[in-house]
Amino acid sequence: MNSPLNTMVFGQQYLTIEDILSVVFKKNRVSLSTDAGFQKRIDTGITFLDKLLAEDGVIYGVTTGYGDSCTVGIPPHLANELPIHLMRFHGCGLGQYFSEDVGRAILATRLCSLTQGYSGVSWELLNQIVDFINKDIVPVIPEEGSVGASGDLTPLSYLAATLCGERQVYYKGETVDAITAIQAENLQPLTLRPKEGLAIMNGTAVMTGLAITAFKRAEYLSKLCSRITSFSSLALKGNSHHFDEILFSVKPHPGQQKVASWIRNDLNHYEHPRNSQRLQDRYSIRCAPHIIGALQDTLPWLRGLIENELNSANDNPIIDGIGEHVLHGGHFYGGHIALAMDTLKNCVANLADLMDRQMALLMDVKFNNGLPPNLSAASKERSYINHGFKAVQIGVSAWTAEALKLTMPASVFSRSTECHNQDKVSMGTIAARDCIRILELTEQVAAALTLASWQGVKLRIQQNELAEGTLTQELQSMLNDVQSFFPILAEDRPLEHELRNMVNNIQQQRWPLYE
Repeated sequence: MNSPLNTMVFGQQYLTIEDILSVVFKKNRVSLSTDAGFQKRIDTGITFLDKLLAEDGVIYGVTTGYGDSCTVGIPPHLANELPIHLMRFHGCGLGQYFSEDVGRAILATRLCSLTQGYSGVSWELLNQIVDFINKDIVPVIPEEGSVGASGDLTPLSYLAATLCGERQVYYKGETVDAITAIQAENLQPLTLRPKEGLAIMNGTAVMTGLAITAFKRAEYLSKLCSRITSFSSLALKGNSHHFDEILFSVKPHPGQQKVASWIRNDLNHYEHPRNSQRLQDRYSIRCAPHIIGALQDTLPWLRGLIENELNSANDNPIIDGIGEHVLHGGHFYGGHIALAMDTLKNCVANLADLMDRQMALLMDVKFNNGLPPNLSAASKERSYINHGFKAVQIGVSAWTAEALKLTMPASVFSRSTECHNQDKVSMGTIAARDCIRILELTEQVAAALTLASWQGVKLRIQQNELAEGTLTQELQSMLNDVQSFFPILAEDRPLEHELRNMVNNIQQQRWPLYE
């Protein structure tokens, strides 16, 4: 729960996807719990590790080297330098850089894991992450370089480094050296304790942070795709009986039933049941609840996987300070997130494919039941030289094809690496990055089809084939809102900027759908 001060408390409760997103989008500040049990887990973890170091105990990554070098003992006088070397030699990420929003998701996700109280980290480290979030100091993290087992070592090294004043951060709209932002906020660079480099880096925060943002985008896309199907059905003079409540009662997938009810209510089926000249519409209309419903029915399961990973201690070794145990395992392995993202990206790509087919029906006079070619609203004498959405449909096909190409599961492409110590890896971060890209492409398809199906409905109204007064308030409201920034396409014009604006509206979730 959020306090009246809109502060998200870490270390006190099981956090949800929405809790993390409230931090990502700056709706909430963060703080550490004052719960006695939480504070005891942190305090005893630090005390226990100090005791082991004083007694020359063997602790992986503290008194030994990392990975395949775990058999190499570290002289006590070098133990304090070891986490700095771990942080620095992993500074080899490449590719594009994650956005500020994703960076905030990674910060909040790592904080959630470390505040489970089983990582042996100090209050100084936890407070530094809290300060970074609250003061909006966001690590600049390269996207590429993680195989998703031993966690997101390379990308998370950038988080560790920035806490210590090294590398770069996003700060006040600029990319600056981390030490510059730290000094501007009157903070001090963190000095890593012996296990803290490993605690920050040896976990699944990057893939999980990506999964959190992907989940919410996919959830919205499923609703938007349902709304677009309603517009497309109206524009095509579709048969509203395809979404009948009795029909869907006999195939009781709850998500599928929910999508059918959304479309049925959009079409105002009970007051104005619509029958097309065709007994059965083509599959991209008739089967839309089954296609979108597959994603809807998958979302609760995906939520469970993502939120369990979010609320887990997923570094190695696990430090049980209260029971005085050092537990060596593999909780850094990102298999659950890899599975979640490979599943989600296939469900989302299916939405792109569905919308690509709906677009084709709207454009083609052989299938669109009397709409003009390419949905052009040009007058008859100007119709010869105007082309409507012709090129946009080509774009839709290109974006869809690229989305479908990326659906190959990343999780099956394990590689043996790091001298065969990491001989089976999850590829969870690559799966999550694939999923984000497929979401981007599908949002582009949705942007195009929103405008095209909107135009189709407006053309029916202009042709007196659809009475605007028979539409639900929700559909009328969205039609009017789109019209406020997208004039009907009568004369050809470049649509790039209008499409980009629509993509932004979708990513900002402009329309409250089916609340």
